[in-house]
Amino acid sequence: MRLRLDLAYDGTDFHGWAMQPGGLRTVEGELSAAVATVLRLDEPARLTVAGRTDAGVHAMGQVVHVDLDPEDLASARGRSDRTPEQALLTRLRGVLPPDVVLHRVAEAPHGFDARFSALSRRYRYLISDDPARLDPLRRREVVTLRTPLDVDAMSSAAEQLLGLRNFAAFCKKREGATTTRTLLRYDWRRRGDGLLEATVLADAFCHSMVRALIGALVPVGEGRQGIGFPVEVLTARSRDPRVKVMPAHGLCLVEVSYPPSDALAARALEARARREE
Repeated sequence: MRLRLDLAYDGTDFHGWAMQPGGLRTVEGELSAAVATVLRLDEPARLTVAGRTDAGVHAMGQVVHVDLDPEDLASARGRSDRTPEQALLTRLRGVLPPDVVLHRVAEAPHGFDARFSALSRRYRYLISDDPARLDPLRRREVVTLRTPLDVDAMSSAAEQLLGLRNFAAFCKKREGATTTRTLLRYDWRRRGDGLLEATVLADAFCHSMVRALIGALVPVGEGRQGIGFPVEVLTARSRDPRVKVMPAHGLCLVEVSYPPSDALAARALEARARREE
């Protein structure tokens, strides 16, 4: 049977989500090993994730699915009267490290795929451009810049990037992979605590795309580039040395959204189709 797992993690001490050779610490490695330990599996559990976060990137609303033999899942109950899903949730919380928090374990609806059934992923990026208001307790999730940023100019520039586009200029190239995505929302606001917060929402993202999109807007906020700069970079469809891929620790996966249960399978089929602009 297929289970849906909802979790959050502090990405600071991880080499990203995906398992890495050489024993590097990853979120997938920790969670997969925890499932195998609790259920006494012969090998680590195979997980499918909604969004493969890079090294240092955090998550508040990550989603994973795992397929388990019903007998293996039932063994999580022991002698308790809890459901297998409740028992697995409790036991996994007992073995996972403190920088990984499991919020929910539930049987997945028919047709659910954590990756392909998703309608969108929403990320947040936090920047401090005012040293007088910098909070050292938030240094693991906030990027510090020394130049004050014009948030209105950044939002105006970001709005021009919305829609179905080829984001090759903002993606790390991967052989055979499309770089066409639908950017649904990209805006900036200054919060009450003085931090600048970017919200980036798309149907999917390619490798390093969010941090490159942030990097294309910072020079606009600093006044070094005009509002049309990000579109100029986008149109060129090649990496621009003027666009800095921003540090990972300012980025957090906030939410993954899915359609109603009766549309999950159709959405997964649609998402697997190769997209072109």
